[in-house]
Amino acid sequence: MAAVDLTTHPGHLARRLQQAHYLLWNAMVSEEITSPQFAVLNALADEPGLDQRTVGERVGLDRSTIAEVISRLGRRGLVDKVRDPRDGRRFLLRLTDDGERTHRKLTVRTARMNQVFLAPLSAAEQAVFFDLIQRVADAAEGLRNPAEPVLAQG
Repeated sequence: MAAVDLTTHPGHLARRLQQAHYLLWNAMVSEEITSPQFAVLNALADEPGLDQRTVGERVGLDRSTIAEVISRLGRRGLVDKVRDPRDGRRFLLRLTDDGERTHRKLTVRTARMNQVFLAPLSAAEQAVFFDLIQRVADAAEGLRNPAEPVLAQG
């Protein structure tokens, strides 16, 4: 059986992109704060006082992953949990002062990293790239719930 051309396999290319992103992230942004952790900091900078479930939905992390990310950020002193005054079973999250400083610093670094990451593409190509990858990512969200299969529209 002949080998397949992996350059026509989106999963293979997505993995290669992820590897490149990981290497650039560690070199240019942070070796301590991961990209998903930054996404959580960013969500809380944008909307302080969200609960854990909502933050997970905003950044595309499942329940167990968001719980671990919040726990790590809390141990680092970057995120605080406070009881929801309207629902004592729920905790609301906010950035600490250190969390706000870290978010500001990493925001500048991620902008630089993204310039390097996307340097092979013109501005017009970058716009098309983002449009296409967003459409695929949005469609992939539907694959998470097997009760609602995503069928090709024809």
